Amino acid sequence: MDTCVKLAFDTIKGYLNSKELPDTKKIAPELLNKKAGCFVSLHTKNDNALRGCIGTILPTCKNLASEIMSNAMAACQDPRFEPVSKNECDNLNISVDVLSKPEAIASEKMLDPKKYGVIVKSSDGRIGLLLPDLEGIDSVEKQIDIARQKAGILPDEKIYLYRFTVERHEEK
Repeated sequence: MDTCVKLAFDTIKGYLNSKELPDTKKIAPELLNKKAGCFVSLHTKNDNALRGCIGTILPTCKNLASEIMSNAMAACQDPRFEPVSKNECDNLNISVDVLSKPEAIASEKMLDPKKYGVIVKSSDGRIGLLLPDLEGIDSVEKQIDIARQKAGILPDEKIYLYRFTVERHEEK
């Protein structure tokens, strides 16, 4: 199992069963020596339905391992869904997207929904994000529209655009 996915899975299992986090001595050094924002996504194995997705645009923790553990626990409590129960743990597909540093872009012509994630920001600070290469998102317009909706930014409001890439880790 991929090291990022294993850490997220072990964190979720420990969190749901005993509130214990993985032993830091057993975490891969590359996760302890890197800082990055990341998203942890949970989908049900039987129908691939989204069960939770929480993340950070920029790093908020001391290292990527802590970022993954924090977001894995938060994904279990995604406010859009009922909390994940310990009975569901083995029925989850987990992916971890490690984000590059976002870069401001001048135009939506600099986006590609398969390659880049998008961040939209309103002048009053509302922010919406959509990861790249998501099923059913095949146009820049759709990608931006969904990110706007997530932030509560109306179609006629001015936005600032940012793009980023991800290193996607998932179960194979």
